[in-house]
Amino acid sequence: MLELPVGSRKEVMTYLEPFMLNEMSEYLKPVEEMWQPADFLPDSSKETFFDEVKELQRNTKELSYDLLAVLIGDTITEEALPTYESWLTMVDDVSRNEQGGWMRWVRAWTAEENRHGDLLNKYLYLSGRVNMRMMEASTQYLIQDGFDIGTGHDPYRNFIYTSFQEMATNVSHRRVASLAKQVGDKLLSKMCGVIASDEARHAKAYKAFISKAFEVDASEVMIAFEDMMKKKIVMPAHFLREIGLKMGQTFGHFTDAAQRLGVYTAVDYVDILKELIVDWKIEEVKDLNEAGEKAREYLMRLPDRLIRIADRIKTPNLEYKFSWIL
Repeated sequence: MLELPVGSRKEVMTYLEPFMLNEMSEYLKPVEEMWQPADFLPDSSKETFFDEVKELQRNTKELSYDLLAVLIGDTITEEALPTYESWLTMVDDVSRNEQGGWMRWVRAWTAEENRHGDLLNKYLYLSGRVNMRMMEASTQYLIQDGFDIGTGHDPYRNFIYTSFQEMATNVSHRRVASLAKQVGDKLLSKMCGVIASDEARHAKAYKAFISKAFEVDASEVMIAFEDMMKKKIVMPAHFLREIGLKMGQTFGHFTDAAQRLGVYTAVDYVDILKELIVDWKIEEVKDLNEAGEKAREYLMRLPDRLIRIADRIKTPNLEYKFSWIL
């Protein structure tokens, strides 16, 4: 175990930087090897373009109202990428060296994530079922309004949040892919499948960053994990709104639709927490101070408490008419 001054985020982030550089190729792919939105969508330069669009629209008609609403909400969340990039670059105690591990990671991660919104946005535009102007206004609102996810500028809390969030988006996109396949929309299923695969790789990266931080600053990382779970991990789109509504008013309706479909539920939240506890070997972490031990005790008891709450949550039946859907 490498000895570093405990409690110094800057020292730990300096320690992590070469790891980020060395391991980046495991979690990110070269541009020339990556899929691009054009690989999935009708090619407007070909004579078959309009026939392909008609086929896409026929398949899209089979998507339920809730599924379309969730897909649009997911797309808006992906399109708000500029907010997430600016948030990550403001994290304290990280090097601002443009060729250093942190900045190179953020840029490469952003470049991969950017494809997700591009792909889903074009699909929805071609579907003919979406009021694109209303959807685009919601995207602009979400970028403009930003978010408050409780991490501050602390790198530990930020990495814990992104570990959780990337796992959650993987679950959501995988479930949408499965539901799309069930109603015969193979194109959407394939699209959401490849996006989910990206999210899974990114989750592994952020989890690895936290695992390395545990090696040298275990108590502080444990306390940060406890703090994030006490605050609850909020979704990056929690300020989602439509024209004429206040900030955050649409988000509840979006999550209700996801809950009804089983795309992302309270039980999924608990399952992700359990997976993080196992992946970070929380029960086995050594050399914790008193506060770190108390944090561990809280985290180990938390899944059972949350699952009891999740079991009592009723699936909302109230349907909502989104301005996004024609």
